Amino acid sequence: MHVQIVLFDGFDPLDVVAPYEVLYAGGIASAGAVSVELVSAEGAREVVSGTGGLALRATAALNPLRAGLIVVPGASGRVGEPGEVPDQDAGDGERRQDESIPVLLGRTLNTELAALLKTAMENPEVAVGTVCGGSLILAMAGLLDGRHATTHHMGLDMLDATGVHVVRARVVDDGDLVTGAGVTSGLDLGLYLLEREVGPRIAHAVEELFAHERRGTVWRDLGPVPAGF
Repeated sequence: MHVQIVLFDGFDPLDVVAPYEVLYAGGIASAGAVSVELVSAEGAREVVSGTGGLALRATAALNPLRAGLIVVPGASGRVGEPGEVPDQDAGDGERRQDESIPVLLGRTLNTELAALLKTAMENPEVAVGTVCGGSLILAMAGLLDGRHATTHHMGLDMLDATGVHVVRARVVDDGDLVTGAGVTSGLDLGLYLLEREVGPRIAHAVEELFAHERRGTVWRDLGPVPAGF
């Protein structure tokens, strides 16, 4: 399984590094069954996060036709004011360090990322995972209508407004779409993807290595609907 983790201007570093390390360790534990790289819509470049100017390097362009998994992180920045909506018309000028998360997420729609993700989600050989606000990027691009997904608890209302069936769970498995909630859910998402795609023995080995136990039940649209809640 090849994994492409997407970088965009203003990304949250932990959304990227947590699943990267888990999946990279999974590749070692599985003798190379998993490979992982950092990509961007624009190709190889230094990409500045929303956390103190910390930059990571994308080594290639996002390829939506390559079989495997694509992981989309959220953004890091100032928490938006109540009711603030993503700025989808923001220009491409120099990004300020005080920009809000909704603005940073909305700005991705002015890049090629939305079109690339649309192509990826139409590819039956690709599954897409998100961490935190990454699901909002997909939702704002009109790619999650009618799907089950989660995001950071502060963005659930925004996600609901886009036509998504919002689930208040740490990880939600909707088939070729697997979404994680808050920032640290990237660890849980990575471990679950290892379990689902490579096997529980590999996932358990990595879980022990990082001394991290996944929290909660991975939600899937299976079984009877709970009554009395």
